[in-house]
Amino acid sequence: MTFAPPAAWLARWPASSGRWLGWVPAGVVCAGAVAVFLWCGVSARDLAVFAAYLGAGVALPGTLLWRALTGGGRSVAEDVAAGLALGYAVEVLAYLPAKAAGAPLLVLVPSAGVLCAFTCVPRLRRHWRGGATRERVPAWCAWALAGVVAYLIAWSTLNLYRVPVSAAYVDLPYHLALVGEVKHHVPPTLPSVLGERLSYHWFVYAELAATSWVTGIEPVTLVYRLATLPMTAALVVLVAVLGRQLGGSWGAGVAAVGVAYFLLGPVLQEGVVFTTRPMFTAWASPTQTFGALLFAPVVLLLTGGRLVTGGRLVTGGRRCWLALVVLMLALTGAKATFLPLLLAGLLVVVAVRWAVERRVPGAWLGAAGLTLACLLVAQLVVFGRGSQGTTIAPFATMRGLWGLVTGVAAPELAAVPVTPLLVLTAVHLFCLLCVWGGVAALGRRALEPSMSLLLGTGAAGVGAAVVLGHPSDSQLYFLESVRPYLSVAAVCGVAGRRVPGAMVAAGAGVALLAAWVEVPGDAAVRAVVPYLVLVVVAAGVLLWRRGAVLAVVALLAGYAVPASARELVLRVVPEGREAEIPAGALSAGRWLRAHSSPGDVVATDLHCRPVEAPGCDSRHYWVSGFTERRVLVEGWAYAESTLSRAKLFVLPYLEVPFADPVRLAANDAAFRTPTAENVRRLAEDYGVKWLFTGMNPELGKYARLRFRNSSFSVYRLTAR
Repeated sequence: MTFAPPAAWLARWPASSGRWLGWVPAGVVCAGAVAVFLWCGVSARDLAVFAAYLGAGVALPGTLLWRALTGGGRSVAEDVAAGLALGYAVEVLAYLPAKAAGAPLLVLVPSAGVLCAFTCVPRLRRHWRGGATRERVPAWCAWALAGVVAYLIAWSTLNLYRVPVSAAYVDLPYHLALVGEVKHHVPPTLPSVLGERLSYHWFVYAELAATSWVTGIEPVTLVYRLATLPMTAALVVLVAVLGRQLGGSWGAGVAAVGVAYFLLGPVLQEGVVFTTRPMFTAWASPTQTFGALLFAPVVLLLTGGRLVTGGRLVTGGRRCWLALVVLMLALTGAKATFLPLLLAGLLVVVAVRWAVERRVPGAWLGAAGLTLACLLVAQLVVFGRGSQGTTIAPFATMRGLWGLVTGVAAPELAAVPVTPLLVLTAVHLFCLLCVWGGVAALGRRALEPSMSLLLGTGAAGVGAAVVLGHPSDSQLYFLESVRPYLSVAAVCGVAGRRVPGAMVAAGAGVALLAAWVEVPGDAAVRAVVPYLVLVVVAAGVLLWRRGAVLAVVALLAGYAVPASARELVLRVVPEGREAEIPAGALSAGRWLRAHSSPGDVVATDLHCRPVEAPGCDSRHYWVSGFTERRVLVEGWAYAESTLSRAKLFVLPYLEVPFADPVRLAANDAAFRTPTAENVRRLAEDYGVKWLFTGMNPELGKYARLRFRNSSFSVYRLTAR
């Protein structure tokens, strides 16, 4: 009897079963995610309902629309991932008028209409099967992508899913409060400061609010557990698809994912990193995750030849333009960073096409015009001309890094001369080159419209991180936003060429040597010397061998490997966090939500996080988050009125006082010195109906106690 190797077994396996084998990695990851969520306290009912709605109400209609409008992609995985993004866009655009009309469940009408149409109309039924040109994702590629998603699940599990709500990341109560606001009010305002305009990208909260209405799942479960994982997984697939589309192979697609997620810039010194902004903000910034997912199919359409060929419109591509318009309309309120980056990339394409062909590429100019129109809608309608503190402040990122390296603090940091900042900028750009040096090997491919778009978008992201400033370093989201596209371009530069592995090993060795050697001098000198060592080595390689660009690229990448490996290991090490939200907060908040109306106004004396910091760290949002009610004044750190008054490196935004001291004084007086007059003023002047506080027996003389537990009390103000 002979033994047949596994390859022989697979060769005899029926061809039809191969299609199903390709879904095994996805099935394994899904099963693992289900087990993780159950382990972390999500109920089986919530998991089942969430999966049913996401599949039948968002992904399936979106996939059918994607196939009908764009002709579909090369693989089912591409159709499902891009279809999920399109389904999210349709859902958000449907929810806004539905909620404004007071009937949020009407959000289901578009999905139901799509499913009915594609079932009943004969010429649409073929889209259930997809096109005839489908290719199977190689098994090794499917397992590699599944491994990336599994790593992201492990990271999320250790740093969020298993972390109690009371000790989770500081911004999550803010996201929760915005979900509650959009669940009950469209257009929304800032729930933690009554009447404050919400100058923020809030469409992801509309998606979460719609999901909560349809499924009955608590917003806290969506924000702290379920919502962002499908978005994250779909983005991994779309980055691989884009790499496959432009790099010519699934190997290029997997490499693009690896660079985008796992190759990080080298370390400047311990605790100080010249950031290449890793894509590990999936749950910490739902707006970034949602915007990144919506943006990926936009780039797919613009680079895939389905909309534009050269500078001309593709014949029969009008339906693709419809898909593009829907996605970009959703992007107007999804994340503020993506539209200006896309506009910059499109303008680069227009300039390059004009320089190469000596004619205006009308189709690319039309795409730029559409992007500009959406950008204006976003700025004037969604953001109300607010900037959320973002200003033109050249070298703000470097100034902050200089403070970390040298120990200089504000306000002295504002007076640092420009020379060291220019040096740090050069070092920072060098660090970026260690990750994306492959773009130097593109050669004439850089003039192709697709590559020009990626490079122009990437250059805009790098430039924004250097030129702009923000009180909480949010300018770095521009760099994170372009990370997948610079990674694809870098991989395309080396795709199909032999990368000298010896040079990668040499780069890693140089990095380790530079890290071990003690360099005399101050911290700033010790930080820069390792980079100068690598510059000398790279220059030596180029001088030693003409045409050694690829070797230098490999050397640079190898130099980034040790820091990347260390960072990725640390990412899956759980962080110890102390609880900031007291016991009883959630039950008190839910009681008030159940016994009040969405239009009721709550007053509280809780404004500052319980942390040691100068002044008041006003990132306090769990009262509005748990109650889903508007608060007269709770936390004001992220209000436009606060961020617009912060001064970079002079007055931190966490030290900016509340914009309306009269309101704050009236609010706090009712709790600190309760009198009939103080309490009456809140009711009559500000429309307050509820008081949410700790143990304050004196309030019972002027308001009716309705709820009390071990930590909190809720009082009802009675009309007089």
